[in-house]
Amino acid sequence: MARDVAPDGARRPLAPGPLLRIGHGALAVDVAPQAGGRLARIAFDGVEWLVGHDAGNAAAIAWGSFPMLPWAGRVRQGRFDFRGESHRLPANLGAHAIHGVALDLPWQVEEHAPAHAALSLQLPQDARWPFGGSARQRIEADERRLRLTLTLTAGERAMPATIGWHPWFPKPDQLDFRPSRYYPRDAEGIAHLPPADPPPGPWDDCFVNREPVLLRRAGQCLRLASDCDHWVVYDEPAHATCVEPQSGPPDAFNLGLARNLEPGESLSAWFLLAW
Repeated sequence: MARDVAPDGARRPLAPGPLLRIGHGALAVDVAPQAGGRLARIAFDGVEWLVGHDAGNAAAIAWGSFPMLPWAGRVRQGRFDFRGESHRLPANLGAHAIHGVALDLPWQVEEHAPAHAALSLQLPQDARWPFGGSARQRIEADERRLRLTLTLTAGERAMPATIGWHPWFPKPDQLDFRPSRYYPRDAEGIAHLPPADPPPGPWDDCFVNREPVLLRRAGQCLRLASDCDHWVVYDEPAHATCVEPQSGPPDAFNLGLARNLEPGESLSAWFLLAW
């Protein structure tokens, strides 16, 4: 059944709900299946590596690390065409539709063991997303690494797709990020073509990047790697920096850069965090 989505629905408060703990050695991870299947906490050797849920960061869009699907970033005005049909998604951040439908939906726990968890989600097939489909994520911890795998599968209808992750890291002492290109943004703040040389920061932009990204804080170094070649970096806030691997840029549905999935076809990606 369709639900109403407010223009700023992504900023509505979202509580973590019951948590699943996984980990190995110095690495501890809390998973919040009811809060968009997100990671609520990552700690390594006592150092916290995610902005947590609290009174100042309670909005669904503002804490933890959540999967983005079946689109990542904004869809301009929520509008796009796919195979001869026009579609309009509900706006949930100003005039635009942002970060997909999984942001605040409850995921089902398929597996939970001391060092891994697997979650699944049936996508809606209504005004929020007319195509249906399903998603699965696997979260695996070892002594110094956290590996995330995300898979989106089309249902009975073909559909466009981009996927990714949106982690909120506490402000690092240093960000080592050397992208090759970036997508300029227009007056609406939406990425557009063609890509250009990256500007100096601070950023709220999407970049083409195929190299690991390093974050340094509290005497630790976190190395981020992914098979995604698009990364959004949002480092304007004083308290946090978001480093988001994605399979395509924001507004990929309108830029012609989304993956088109046939019925039953899947799109998968991985994201590795290593200390």
